[in-house]
Amino acid sequence: MGRIILELDVMMARRHMSLNELADAVGITNVNLSKIKNNKVNAIRFSTLTGICQALNCEPGDILKYEEDKDE
Repeated sequence: MGRIILELDVMMARRHMSLNELADAVGITNVNLSKIKNNKVNAIRFSTLTGICQALNCEPGDILKYEEDKDE
């Protein structure tokens, strides 16, 4: 089975937005945003994803990617 990976760091770099700026804009803690950014989460709330997309002016598909397992 493949997995979903978050490329939030790529979009943040493209938009020249820091972790602190994005966390403030979305209304979540720096710690929680850092976990999302570093793919240390198993789920993300749609409200959080919506806030991230609004703040970064992007679509969910710009930061969510599907990766096939290398063993399959």
